[in-house]
Parts: sequence; C-alpha cells; structure tokens
Amino acid sequence: MPRSDQRRKGTQYLNGLLSTQGRKSIRNIANLLGSQVSEQNLHHFISDSTWDWVPLRRALADTLEAALPTRAWVVTPMTIPKAGQNSVGVWRYFSPALGHTLNAQRAVGVWAASESASVPVNWRLQLPSSWLVDGSRRSQAAIPEGTSSESLAECAAEAFRETALGWGLRARPTVLDLGDAHEPLPEKLAATRAPLLVRVGRDTPLTVTDPAVPGREQTTLTAHEIMGMARNMRRPVPGRRPLAGVAEGLPLAAAVRVALPRPPGPGRGHLALVGLGTYGARWPGELWLSNRTTVPVEHLARLGWLANRVTQDSAAVADRVGLRDFTGRSFTGWHRHVTLASVAHAVAVLAGRPQQSLRSAS
Repeated sequence: MPRSDQRRKGTQYLNGLLSTQGRKSIRNIANLLGSQVSEQNLHHFISDSTWDWVPLRRALADTLEAALPTRAWVVTPMTIPKAGQNSVGVWRYFSPALGHTLNAQRAVGVWAASESASVPVNWRLQLPSSWLVDGSRRSQAAIPEGTSSESLAECAAEAFRETALGWGLRARPTVLDLGDAHEPLPEKLAATRAPLLVRVGRDTPLTVTDPAVPGREQTTLTAHEIMGMARNMRRPVPGRRPLAGVAEGLPLAAAVRVALPRPPGPGRGHLALVGLGTYGARWPGELWLSNRTTVPVEHLARLGWLANRVTQDSAAVADRVGLRDFTGRSFTGWHRHVTLASVAHAVAVLAGRPQQSLRSAS
C-alpha cells in the first residue's frame, strides 16, 4: 500500500478479521477497534480508497512459495449466499450440490496448496449479464469498464491465466475443480501447455487412445465408461495407506490415455484420464483429466487430493476469518475485503506452523 495511513488501516482491518467474533462486517470490526478508527473511515478504506489489491495478492503468493511451500495452484469456486439483491454480482442460480436455486454471489479462488495447508491468493468475481447491461446497477457497484459476463469455467480460466501465467511466479501444476459445474473447458484453457489437472463429470465424452484398453482405441465413450473398463489397471497410491494391514479404504488410482473428441489441433494431443477411489467403494469416486501424460498416476492422484485440502481449509479457516462476510455493494470493496481476508487466512495458517516457516514468511 503506497500511503502510511492505508498501511495503518490495513493492519487494523486485518486485526479485526482475526479477532472479531461472529460476522466480520465493517461495522463489527469498527466496534471491536473502538477509538482506533471510525466505521465511516474503515468503509472508505475498503470501498472507496485508491490502493490496488493485485500487488498485495502477488506479494502474498510470493510469501507462500517459501512458507508452505506451494505444490500446486488449486482453482475452485466459492458460493456466498445473500439475502438481498444489492451486493455486487448477486443472482439466482441452481446449485446441483444443494439441489435447489439460491440467491448468491459466485467467485473463483486460486489457492496456493500443499499437502499440509492451503491459502487463497487470488479471486475473480463471476458477474452475470444482468449486472453488466443495467447501467444504474453497474454504476452503483463501480464495475470497471470492459468487464464482461463469464461462465464459471471462463471465470476460472481467467483466474488461472492471471495467477499462474501472468504473475511471473515459479511454474506449478494447476488443479481446476469446479465441483458439480462440469462446463466445457474454454479454448484458451484446453490449449494451454501449463501442467493442468481438471475435475470432469462422469458423462464427459472422450476418445480412447490407450492401447492398454484393448479393442477400444479411437472409440468415443464417457469418462465413467472408460474408467470402468480400466478397473483392472488400478494401483495403490503410496503414502496414503489406511491403518496397517487394513485393505478397506486403501486409496487407488488408474490412468488411461484419451483425447478430446474433436479434430486435431494445437494443444489437442493426448490427455490422461485419471480415476481416483478407495478399495471397497464405488469406482471411480473422482474423475480428472490432465495434460501430463508421462507423469506417474500416483503423482496426479496426489495433485487431485489437494482439492480436498482446500475444501477442508475453506471450512476450517476461511469462514473463520470472514472471507464471505463482506456486506457492501461495490466491486472494489468486495475485492479489497477478500484480499485482506486472504492475508488473515495466511496469518492463521502460518501461526500454527513451525517457526522455520514463519521465519521464511517474514
């Protein structure tokens, strides 16, 4: 932050996110801080100030490279239920996971993840067309010119591109997990040369190119059908065994070479369809698609499990530091709040790690 007063208020807001009980609204944070800062000043700092959140997010990503260390970027959506219609980007959509329609904001987070911890470093708010064609709503929320409507997959692709390809960070694999929203990958993402692992739905059509699945070469089937045929190719994943001598729950993985069922072109070569599951459970439990066809399946399995790490940390830490608690209307305010909440998440995670990690982070 360029100014000393911004840095001071940033520290105050961060302390409020870490210390305020209950909802981390600007009002509740101001009440906790008392005479240190007024609610009006804190609101201006978040919604109307001039500091740019992007350099702060990049600095956070740089810190976590050494402190975790980061093994992969996990790109995954976050749903923020809302009661009203005034929060920027709020709309009604059907959630396959919940089985009903809800009023909410949807954002995509990019998380720096390791086997032991994960921290969000970048965010992109999905904006429906209803917010972009309505001049009054757009003006009140201060949505920047040039912002366009995106599907969830397009939103995730842009978040991935900015973080993994645009920030000059060390190359890491990217794990893209859109949950139940199994949308087709945008062309820019499908053609990328960056290491990528994408969760796909059971009905995703793929063409088998693997000779290990005899008689099925060049046959187009669903991902679930292909992995069902690969049941005998499953193997245990080292390092993820349950209690010694107990086969039930043993982690298993299998990989089959496939291709997207469309004409060949740049970036449309062989892919690896990866199935994950456990011994004694329905197979496959998860389906992933990777452009890293020469990497051992055990490595791809461990990357897929990083998505579970993010899910756990989102529930245990992110909600506790108020990632979903911004109550303002503005686009810039939302971004500044989730940026500082991401820093608070990092503080909470690193505070529980050995001192060596904290020294690295400093």
